[in-house]
Amino acid sequence: MQSASKLSHFDCSPITSNCFTGNLLPLPTKIVSLETLIRASSRALVIGVGGGGDVVGALATARFLEFCGLRFHLGGLSWERFVYDPVPGPRRLVEIENARILHPRAWMVNANTQTHYGVRFSETEMAALYGWEVLHVDINAGVAGAVDGLEAAIAALGTDLLVGIDVGGDSLAQGGEAGLRSPLADAIMLAAFTELEKRGHSTLWGVFGYGSDGELTTHEIERALARVAEAGGLLGAWALTPQVVSELEDVVEKVPTEASAIPLRCAKGAWGEGRIRYDERRVQLTPLTILTFYLSASVLFHTLSLPAQAVAASTSLEEANDALHRIGIKSELDIERERLQEKRP
Repeated sequence: MQSASKLSHFDCSPITSNCFTGNLLPLPTKIVSLETLIRASSRALVIGVGGGGDVVGALATARFLEFCGLRFHLGGLSWERFVYDPVPGPRRLVEIENARILHPRAWMVNANTQTHYGVRFSETEMAALYGWEVLHVDINAGVAGAVDGLEAAIAALGTDLLVGIDVGGDSLAQGGEAGLRSPLADAIMLAAFTELEKRGHSTLWGVFGYGSDGELTTHEIERALARVAEAGGLLGAWALTPQVVSELEDVVEKVPTEASAIPLRCAKGAWGEGRIRYDERRVQLTPLTILTFYLSASVLFHTLSLPAQAVAASTSLEEANDALHRIGIKSELDIERERLQEKRP
């Protein structure tokens, strides 16, 4: 059996003319299939890459990998939704109480982890529910810091497959989509995963519950997936089973999330149009949201993701955010700061 490090090595060649024509980068040409990655691995680190309740969507993939014989650790970002944490942006280690430190940009959350002003995280609730430690990744140091934190976590936890789960599919954005609201966290993490592939780590990128965050339309997501597939980066897919749906239904009663809950409704027959985020966003309810599409992070980065390309050299959150501004993209950090100003007298 090949090692995970060998499986994640890519040879580069010029881009073909029918690929996305933005800031094009060399495309990887050596691609492996989903089952090959799984068979070469024994323990996965599965991270909800968008913060908040994305850790719930990550659990769905973790259970799939467990069914395939892998052990797993769960993780997420230290960035809670503004409705729960009134301070914009992700939290730093100095703002956290009751955590086991692996690295200044990565620590293990337990049932008592919170901010010093009392905010608990989705990962805290997950840890309390299962009695597990759950990884927190801090992206305040941009892509460089995320890479360092993830490498430290991989070493400390003994994992050989790094999996990122985007709930909703906004990591598939090119940047000009009208509904895009939260590109920053996903862009930083996608760029970090791509860098870790270059360093020989085995990685996998997943899109769960596509369209369930009310940002990209299902048409935009399907077109993006088709472009990734055309470039050879669609590695496989898996759907929720009744057993996993039942487990996640219990989880969402204790771990607040809207986007990760949409696929559970669709698995029970919900159809048509739904609304989330205090009725501000519309979502398409379709059985297809129960799918998780697994992609090559590098192919996604090179073929579509101008946001991830823009932030790739960042060493701070502000630097990454400014990089998005330069290509005309507003981020979730901007929106949180605006809402904070609106709340102030």
